[in-house]
Amino acid sequence: MEQLLDFIRTTGLANLGWRDVVMIFVGIIFIYLAIKKDWEPYELLPIGLGIIAANLPLTGLITPPTSDSLNQEAGIFGIFFHYGLSFWNILPPIIFLGIGSLTDFGPVIANPKTLLLGAAAQIGIFVAFWGALMAGSLGILGMDFGIEEAASIGIIGGADGPTTIFLSARLAPEILGITAVIAYSYMAAVAFIQPPLMKMFTTEKERQIVMRPLREVSKLEKLIFPNVALIAIILMVPKSAPLIAMFMIGNLFRESGVVPRLTKSASNEILNIATIFLMITVGTQLTAARVFDWQTMVILILGLVAFSCGTIGGILFAKIMNLFLNEKINPLIGSAGVSAVPMAARISHHIGQEANPNNFLLPHAMGPNVAGVIGSAVIAGVFISLVP
Repeated sequence: MEQLLDFIRTTGLANLGWRDVVMIFVGIIFIYLAIKKDWEPYELLPIGLGIIAANLPLTGLITPPTSDSLNQEAGIFGIFFHYGLSFWNILPPIIFLGIGSLTDFGPVIANPKTLLLGAAAQIGIFVAFWGALMAGSLGILGMDFGIEEAASIGIIGGADGPTTIFLSARLAPEILGITAVIAYSYMAAVAFIQPPLMKMFTTEKERQIVMRPLREVSKLEKLIFPNVALIAIILMVPKSAPLIAMFMIGNLFRESGVVPRLTKSASNEILNIATIFLMITVGTQLTAARVFDWQTMVILILGLVAFSCGTIGGILFAKIMNLFLNEKINPLIGSAGVSAVPMAARISHHIGQEANPNNFLLPHAMGPNVAGVIGSAVIAGVFISLVP
């Protein structure tokens, strides 16, 4: 009888707490949203599965490796996290290689002004950064955010999951799971968060502005742009090199037209494999012990503020630009300056067509959308450079 009781005490069921149950339910919700609602399924489905796996007691799946492997057996997800994110941090740059191979810089080249909109939309990053620093310095609700945590929270405002993961893994790995999931959750919720803000900060007349079709961009221009961007950005912000270099290399594979197998591999097999490991690993960092904390709620709120401010910042900057331009910009494309590619651009197009069925804003919105990806990666490099 005693042996039976000892066995029962070693089962996961006997060690399952209510917080674990709640987190397992959260994982199921993520899976439901991915399958039923088709919300960012490539991200939310593996994240949800990772959440469930990490909150099953006594599995050892997330146990990190140590220097003394004889005393501690590392779990498979602990190994993924340690080598893929914490120690080497290679998964986000690999994701950027794949994203680069899928990216068309044509809209940015055809209308360089959209680079400014992408930059303006990054204001949300700094709003959340200073907000987190203030919460930490004032000790609000016992918050102890330092500059590392503040930078990791602020980058959520860029709505760029891989960049958020890259920076958090580098500066504040203890909040990586929270910041990454919040960033991806807001990316998935673009269709709900952005439209009310877009309508609030634009007039009906502004939303009806029709922009003339973009000029055709030559192949030579598409080859020159990523090379110039690669050299110029990395010379100015060397710490952004892992993301920017891989992004531009992937794009050069695409635009060269001479390495179709490399382009196909980067945009399919490599990107898919990296996504599997990255998203599952992020999900496994959302354990009950980490989530059930006041810090999580504060990060959630700051992330929403950052994302909202980024959306508003891009719109307002477009309106300011219109004061000096003869050919007006539809302010709706400014909201696409957040890095949620291509969802934010699609929302700009959709809201524009609601106001004017003849409006076709998608190619115009892709300019600031792509510029936002570059902008958030550059700011991540700046944060890494400035944090001691």
